[in-house]
Amino acid sequence: MSTIPACPECASENTYQDGELYICPDCAHEWNPSAQEDEEETALVIKDANGNPLNADDSATLMKDLKLKGGSGTLKAGTKIKNIRLVAGDHPIDCKIDGVSYLLKPEFLKKA
Repeated sequence: MSTIPACPECASENTYQDGELYICPDCAHEWNPSAQEDEEETALVIKDANGNPLNADDSATLMKDLKLKGGSGTLKAGTKIKNIRLVAGDHPIDCKIDGVSYLLKPEFLKKA
């Protein structure tokens, strides 16, 4: 006999199973435990231009000049970026250069 887990939202023990889903009648939260396990296993791995994995709070260096969209400025090659943040999306590197926030693609960076 399998035990039904408590609700991850409200910790209620009154959960029940409906097909593959578990349902909490107290807070109306529904979840699929097998889908949650798959999401945990697929961790976000971002690699720089040289194939080195980037982590949050790493430092990186720009490898080429990047023209800014919507502006007349340019980010110069060799600019050092400190304390990068990793986010989901097309441009997974969130950083600040001279006090301005930018979203960058990792193929333009190398780990410092």
